[in-house]
Amino acid sequence: RIVGGTDTRQGAWPWQVSLEFNGSHICGGSIISDQWILTAAHCIEHPDLPSGYGVRLGAYQLYVKNPHEITVKVESIYTNSVFDGPGTKGDIALLKLSSPIQFTEYILPICLPAASVTFSSGTECWITGWGETGSGVQLQYPATLQKVMVPFINRDSCEQMYHIDSIISSSVVMIQTDQICAGYQAGQKDGCQGDSGGPLVCKIQGVWYQAGIVSWGEGCASKNRPGVYTFVPTYESWISARSVISFTSFMSSTSSSSSSSSVLKASAILLGVSLLLHDWWNIVLSLR
Repeated sequence: RIVGGTDTRQGAWPWQVSLEFNGSHICGGSIISDQWILTAAHCIEHPDLPSGYGVRLGAYQLYVKNPHEITVKVESIYTNSVFDGPGTKGDIALLKLSSPIQFTEYILPICLPAASVTFSSGTECWITGWGETGSGVQLQYPATLQKVMVPFINRDSCEQMYHIDSIISSSVVMIQTDQICAGYQAGQKDGCQGDSGGPLVCKIQGVWYQAGIVSWGEGCASKNRPGVYTFVPTYESWISARSVISFTSFMSSTSSSSSSSSVLKASAILLGVSLLLHDWWNIVLSLR
Protein backbone atom coordinates (compact mmCIF):
# COMPACT_ATOMS: atom_id res chain seq x y z
CA ARG A 1 0.00 0.00 0.00
CA ILE A 2 0.87 3.62 0.29
CA VAL A 3 2.85 5.04 3.24
CA GLY A 4 1.41 8.27 4.69
CA GLY A 5 -1.64 8.18 2.46
CA THR A 6 -5.42 8.35 2.87
CA ASP A 7 -8.45 6.48 1.54
CA THR A 8 -9.50 7.41 -1.98
CA ARG A 9 -13.05 8.13 -3.10
CA GLN A 10 -14.58 5.30 -5.10
CA GLY A 11 -14.20 5.90 -8.84
CA ALA A 12 -11.81 8.82 -8.34
CA TRP A 13 -8.89 7.00 -9.99
CA PRO A 14 -10.59 4.96 -12.73
CA TRP A 15 -7.36 3.93 -14.48
CA GLN A 16 -5.99 2.11 -11.42
CA VAL A 17 -6.08 -1.67 -11.60
CA SER A 18 -5.02 -4.60 -9.46
CA LEU A 19 -2.85 -7.20 -11.12
CA GLU A 20 -3.45 -10.70 -9.82
CA PHE A 21 -1.69 -14.00 -10.23
CA ASN A 22 -3.80 -17.09 -9.52
CA GLY A 23 -6.40 -14.79 -7.97
CA SER A 24 -4.13 -12.95 -5.52
CA HIS A 25 -3.09 -9.29 -5.72
CA ILE A 26 0.57 -8.83 -6.62
CA CYS A 27 0.92 -5.36 -8.13
CA GLY A 28 -0.80 -2.28 -9.44
CA GLY A 29 -1.18 -1.21 -13.03
CA SER A 30 -2.97 1.32 -15.22
CA ILE A 31 -5.44 1.23 -18.10
CA ILE A 32 -4.00 2.86 -21.22
CA SER A 33 -6.59 1.64 -23.76
CA ASP A 34 -9.56 -0.71 -23.98
CA GLN A 35 -7.28 -3.75 -24.24
CA TRP A 36 -3.92 -2.74 -22.74
CA ILE A 37 -2.56 -2.44 -19.21
CA LEU A 38 0.75 -0.79 -18.24
CA THR A 39 2.72 -2.15 -15.28
CA ALA A 40 6.27 -2.90 -14.11
CA ALA A 41 8.39 -5.72 -15.55
CA HIS A 42 9.44 -6.83 -12.07
CA CYS A 43 5.78 -7.66 -11.31
CA ILE A 44 5.81 -10.34 -14.02
CA GLU A 45 7.58 -13.37 -12.60
CA HIS A 46 5.95 -15.74 -15.10
CA PRO A 47 5.98 -14.00 -18.51
CA ASP A 48 5.36 -17.29 -20.30
CA LEU A 49 2.19 -17.96 -18.31
CA PRO A 50 -0.22 -15.13 -19.21
CA SER A 51 -3.23 -17.32 -18.37
CA GLY A 52 -2.20 -17.19 -14.71
CA TYR A 53 -2.68 -13.42 -14.59
CA GLY A 54 -5.88 -11.46 -14.24
CA VAL A 55 -6.64 -7.75 -13.99
CA ARG A 56 -9.28 -6.27 -11.69
CA LEU A 57 -10.64 -3.06 -13.17
CA GLY A 58 -12.83 -0.67 -11.20
CA ALA A 59 -11.64 -2.23 -7.92
CA TYR A 60 -11.91 -0.09 -4.80
CA GLN A 61 -11.41 -2.36 -1.79
CA LEU A 62 -9.00 -5.24 -2.23
CA TYR A 63 -10.94 -7.70 -0.07
CA VAL A 64 -14.49 -6.63 -0.96
CA LYS A 65 -15.78 -6.80 -4.53
CA ASN A 66 -18.05 -3.99 -5.72
CA PRO A 67 -20.72 -4.04 -8.47
CA HIS A 68 -18.72 -1.68 -10.70
CA GLU A 69 -15.62 -3.86 -11.05
CA ILE A 70 -14.71 -6.62 -13.48
CA THR A 71 -11.83 -9.08 -13.74
CA VAL A 72 -10.34 -9.78 -17.17
CA LYS A 73 -7.81 -12.45 -18.11
CA VAL A 74 -4.47 -11.56 -19.68
CA GLU A 75 -3.90 -12.83 -23.23
CA SER A 76 -0.27 -11.86 -23.76
CA ILE A 77 2.61 -10.24 -21.89
CA TYR A 78 5.39 -7.98 -23.19
CA THR A 79 8.26 -7.12 -20.84
CA ASN A 80 11.12 -4.86 -21.85
CA SER A 81 14.13 -6.96 -22.90
CA VAL A 82 16.55 -4.54 -21.20
CA PHE A 83 15.17 -5.27 -17.72
CA ASP A 84 17.58 -7.32 -15.63
CA GLY A 85 16.27 -7.16 -12.08
CA PRO A 86 15.44 -4.54 -9.42
CA GLY A 87 16.97 -1.12 -10.03
CA THR A 88 17.92 -1.77 -13.65
CA LYS A 89 16.60 -0.05 -16.76
CA GLY A 90 13.48 -1.23 -18.57
CA ASP A 91 11.17 -1.91 -15.61
CA ILE A 92 8.07 -1.72 -17.78
CA ALA A 93 5.59 -4.27 -19.11
CA LEU A 94 2.49 -4.30 -21.27
CA LEU A 95 -0.39 -6.71 -20.75
CA LYS A 96 -2.88 -7.37 -23.52
CA LEU A 97 -6.30 -8.32 -22.16
CA SER A 98 -8.17 -11.33 -23.52
CA SER A 99 -11.04 -9.09 -24.64
CA PRO A 100 -11.68 -5.35 -24.99
CA ILE A 101 -13.22 -3.67 -21.96
CA GLN A 102 -16.20 -1.34 -21.89
CA PHE A 103 -15.35 2.00 -20.32
CA THR A 104 -17.59 3.24 -17.50
CA GLU A 105 -17.45 5.98 -14.87
CA TYR A 106 -15.26 3.61 -12.82
CA ILE A 107 -13.09 2.16 -15.60
CA LEU A 108 -11.21 4.63 -17.82
CA PRO A 109 -7.75 5.02 -19.42
CA ILE A 110 -5.02 7.45 -18.38
CA CYS A 111 -3.28 9.78 -20.84
CA LEU A 112 0.35 9.06 -21.68
CA PRO A 113 2.84 11.92 -22.18
CA ALA A 114 4.97 12.14 -25.31
CA ALA A 115 8.72 11.50 -25.27
CA SER A 116 9.32 15.26 -25.51
CA VAL A 117 7.47 15.98 -22.26
CA THR A 118 9.41 17.03 -19.17
CA PHE A 119 8.11 17.58 -15.65
CA SER A 120 9.47 20.33 -13.43
CA SER A 121 10.89 19.48 -10.01
CA GLY A 122 8.23 20.06 -7.39
CA THR A 123 5.33 19.22 -9.71
CA GLU A 124 2.58 17.71 -7.56
CA CYS A 125 2.03 14.11 -8.60
CA TRP A 126 0.04 11.29 -6.99
CA ILE A 127 0.48 7.59 -6.41
CA THR A 128 -2.31 5.15 -5.59
CA GLY A 129 -2.28 1.54 -4.52
CA TRP A 130 -3.16 -1.27 -2.13
CA GLY A 131 0.38 -1.90 -0.92
CA GLU A 132 1.86 -1.93 2.57
CA THR A 133 1.42 1.11 4.84
CA GLY A 134 4.96 0.62 6.11
CA SER A 135 7.70 -1.97 5.63
CA GLY A 136 6.05 -5.27 6.59
CA VAL A 137 2.77 -3.60 7.61
CA GLN A 138 -0.22 -4.81 5.56
CA LEU A 139 -3.10 -2.53 4.55
CA GLN A 140 -5.96 -3.36 6.93
CA TYR A 141 -9.26 -4.95 5.86
CA PRO A 142 -11.14 -4.05 3.71
CA ALA A 143 -8.01 -2.57 2.12
CA THR A 144 -9.40 0.57 0.51
CA LEU A 145 -7.35 2.07 -2.34
CA GLN A 146 -4.90 4.62 -0.92
CA LYS A 147 -3.55 7.86 -2.38
CA VAL A 148 -0.71 10.22 -1.51
CA MET A 149 0.76 13.32 -3.14
CA VAL A 150 4.49 13.17 -3.87
CA PRO A 151 6.38 16.02 -5.57
CA PHE A 152 8.41 15.26 -8.67
CA ILE A 153 12.20 15.10 -8.14
CA ASN A 154 14.63 15.33 -11.06
CA ARG A 155 17.07 12.50 -11.63
CA ASP A 156 20.24 14.37 -10.63
CA SER A 157 18.80 15.51 -7.29
CA CYS A 158 17.53 12.01 -6.59
CA GLU A 159 20.91 10.51 -7.45
CA GLN A 160 22.57 12.81 -4.91
CA MET A 161 20.05 11.86 -2.22
CA TYR A 162 20.60 8.14 -2.73
CA HIS A 163 24.34 8.56 -2.09
CA ILE A 164 23.81 10.27 1.28
CA ASP A 165 24.77 7.87 4.09
CA SER A 166 25.27 5.12 1.50
CA ILE A 167 27.99 2.48 1.38
CA ILE A 168 27.78 2.53 -2.41
CA SER A 169 30.50 4.51 -4.18
CA SER A 170 29.45 7.92 -5.48
CA SER A 171 30.78 6.85 -8.88
CA VAL A 172 28.07 4.17 -9.14
CA VAL A 173 24.94 5.41 -10.90
CA MET A 174 21.84 4.41 -8.94
CA ILE A 175 19.06 6.30 -10.73
CA GLN A 176 19.05 5.11 -14.35
CA THR A 177 18.46 7.36 -17.36
CA ASP A 178 14.93 5.96 -17.82
CA GLN A 179 13.99 6.63 -14.19
CA ILE A 180 12.78 9.60 -12.16
CA CYS A 181 11.87 10.07 -8.51
CA ALA A 182 9.01 11.50 -6.49
CA GLY A 183 8.69 12.03 -2.77
CA TYR A 184 10.26 13.96 0.08
CA GLN A 185 13.83 14.24 1.31
CA ALA A 186 12.46 13.77 4.84
CA GLY A 187 10.57 10.62 3.83
CA GLN A 188 7.17 10.01 5.48
CA LYS A 189 5.19 9.57 2.25
CA ASP A 190 5.89 6.95 -0.43
CA GLY A 191 4.77 3.81 -2.20
CA CYS A 192 5.65 0.42 -0.69
CA GLN A 193 5.50 -3.32 -1.39
CA GLY A 194 2.29 -4.11 -3.27
CA ASP A 195 2.16 -0.72 -5.01
CA SER A 196 4.68 -1.76 -7.69
CA GLY A 197 3.52 -1.35 -11.26
CA GLY A 198 0.99 1.30 -10.32
CA PRO A 199 0.88 4.77 -11.85
CA LEU A 200 2.50 8.03 -10.79
CA VAL A 201 0.12 10.62 -12.24
CA CYS A 202 0.41 14.40 -12.57
CA LYS A 203 -2.22 16.95 -13.56
CA ILE A 204 -0.97 19.22 -16.34
CA GLN A 205 -3.27 21.99 -17.58
CA GLY A 206 -6.32 20.17 -16.30
CA VAL A 207 -5.43 16.79 -17.79
CA TRP A 208 -4.08 13.77 -15.88
CA TYR A 209 -0.95 12.12 -17.32
CA GLN A 210 0.94 9.05 -16.18
CA ALA A 211 4.50 10.24 -15.63
CA GLY A 212 5.83 7.09 -14.02
CA ILE A 213 5.43 3.45 -13.02
CA VAL A 214 6.16 2.47 -9.40
CA SER A 215 9.50 0.63 -9.66
CA TRP A 216 11.75 0.54 -6.59
CA GLY A 217 13.07 2.30 -3.53
CA GLU A 218 15.36 1.70 -0.57
CA GLY A 219 12.91 0.88 2.21
CA CYS A 220 9.58 2.74 2.20
CA ALA A 221 9.29 6.47 2.93
CA SER A 222 12.85 6.59 4.30
CA LYS A 223 14.85 9.82 4.65
CA ASN A 224 16.84 10.69 1.49
CA ARG A 225 15.33 7.68 -0.28
CA PRO A 226 12.39 8.86 -2.42
CA GLY A 227 10.45 6.43 -4.57
CA VAL A 228 11.97 5.60 -7.96
CA TYR A 229 9.76 5.30 -11.04
CA THR A 230 10.15 4.18 -14.64
CA PHE A 231 9.72 7.41 -16.63
CA VAL A 232 6.87 6.72 -19.05
CA PRO A 233 7.76 9.30 -21.78
CA THR A 234 11.02 7.40 -22.35
CA TYR A 235 8.98 4.48 -23.62
CA GLU A 236 6.54 6.22 -25.94
CA SER A 237 7.81 4.43 -29.06
CA TRP A 238 8.17 1.08 -27.23
CA ILE A 239 4.57 1.26 -26.03
CA SER A 240 3.21 2.46 -29.38
CA ALA A 241 5.03 -0.26 -31.34
CA ARG A 242 3.44 -3.04 -29.29
CA SER A 243 0.06 -1.79 -28.22
CA VAL A 244 -0.86 0.31 -31.25
CA ILE A 245 -1.93 3.07 -28.88
CA SER A 246 -2.69 5.97 -31.19
CA PHE A 247 -0.10 8.72 -31.11
CA THR A 248 -2.81 11.18 -30.10
CA SER A 249 -2.89 9.43 -26.71
CA PHE A 250 0.40 11.19 -26.04
CA MET A 251 0.14 14.92 -25.60
CA SER A 252 2.89 17.41 -24.83
CA SER A 253 2.61 19.32 -21.58
CA THR A 254 3.38 22.43 -23.60
CA SER A 255 0.02 22.19 -25.36
CA SER A 256 -2.22 25.18 -24.88
CA SER A 257 -5.10 25.01 -22.41
CA SER A 258 -7.64 25.25 -25.21
CA SER A 259 -5.91 22.40 -27.04
CA SER A 260 -5.92 20.27 -23.89
CA SER A 261 -9.58 21.02 -23.34
CA SER A 262 -10.44 20.08 -26.92
CA VAL A 263 -8.60 16.78 -26.69
CA LEU A 264 -10.29 16.01 -23.37
CA LYS A 265 -13.74 16.72 -24.79
CA ALA A 266 -12.98 14.70 -27.93
CA SER A 267 -11.83 11.79 -25.79
CA ALA A 268 -14.99 12.00 -23.72
CA ILE A 269 -17.13 11.83 -26.85
CA LEU A 270 -15.05 8.96 -28.23
CA LEU A 271 -15.40 6.94 -25.02
CA GLY A 272 -19.08 7.75 -24.67
CA VAL A 273 -18.54 8.91 -21.08
CA SER A 274 -17.54 12.11 -19.34
CA LEU A 275 -13.88 12.10 -18.40
CA LEU A 276 -14.60 15.02 -16.10
CA LEU A 277 -16.45 12.79 -13.64
CA HIS A 278 -13.32 11.29 -12.17
CA ASP A 279 -9.76 12.20 -11.33
CA TRP A 280 -8.01 8.84 -11.42
CA TRP A 281 -7.65 5.66 -13.49
CA ASN A 282 -6.13 2.71 -11.58
CA ILE A 283 -5.95 -1.10 -12.09
CA VAL A 284 -4.91 -3.70 -9.51
CA LEU A 285 -2.51 -6.54 -10.38
CA SER A 286 -2.04 -9.70 -8.26
CA LEU A 287 0.48 -12.57 -8.15
CA ARG A 288 0.37 -15.96 -6.41
